[in-house]
Order: sequence, then C-alpha cells, then structure tokens
Amino acid sequence: MKTITNILLFAIVLAFAGCNEQQDSRIHLGEGVKSDNLIDNVVTRPVAYAFSVLAGEGIDIEKAVMKRNATGLLELHVNGFNRSYDVRRFRYKVEWLDADGLVLQNRTSVWMRTSAAGKSPFAIKVIAPRQEAVNFRMNTKKWE
Repeated sequence: MKTITNILLFAIVLAFAGCNEQQDSRIHLGEGVKSDNLIDNVVTRPVAYAFSVLAGEGIDIEKAVMKRNATGLLELHVNGFNRSYDVRRFRYKVEWLDADGLVLQNRTSVWMRTSAAGKSPFAIKVIAPRQEAVNFRMNTKKWE
C-alpha cells in the first residue's frame, strides 16, 4: 500500500514539475503537441474535464479597447479566453452610445453568433455605424 502511495505521489510531483514552463503567450500549443501535464495527461484528462464542468468554467473577457479608425468611426476590439474545455457558443450585441449616454438607433445592433474553442483565446471586432458614437454597451446570451 505504501509503495502505491509513493508511486502516486511521485507521479503528481512529476506532473506539476512540467507546469512551471514559461511560454510565449502568442504561441498556443494544442493537445497532443505540447508536453503532458497533470491536466492534459490521457489518464487525468477526464477528471479535469469533469472539474471544468462542475466549476462552471466559461468565457472571460480579458480586454476591451475602443479606438477611432481612419474614417472617424469607433472600433471595438474585445479579447477573451474560454476557460472551459468545451466549445462555448454564444450571442453578443453591441449598442453604441452617444455623448449623453443614449443608444444610437441603427440596424446593426442585432444579436450576432460566435463561438470560442475550448481552452483558447478569441477576439471580437465591431465598428460603430455612426461617428456620433463615443461609448458602447455589449450584452451576451447563450446561443440556443
């Protein structure tokens, strides 16, 4: 019994030893390409997937940047990351606001579909329909 415990402890230590690797964040190595770690190992992967579901992992927005393009229209760039192992499909709608905080009525404020692969970054880019836009409001909902 003690031998089995020692072997399991040694395996866990080895798995965590590979977790300290520094990698350029601009490069994404997919499953089956990078070295195994405790989460990507073929034996422990089902546990990691189950934990991901139980923990309710999903979409995180990491950064939203607005800037004016050459035509004077606002551009919204949203960068996010899907923390789940599953593909997350969702809808988003951007409403553009004027200087008074009122919604600029236009035909482009509709629900758009998008998806994010599991454990991967994603990006959304939206351009305001009119130059009067100075801010935005973005809503998301489940893609059904």
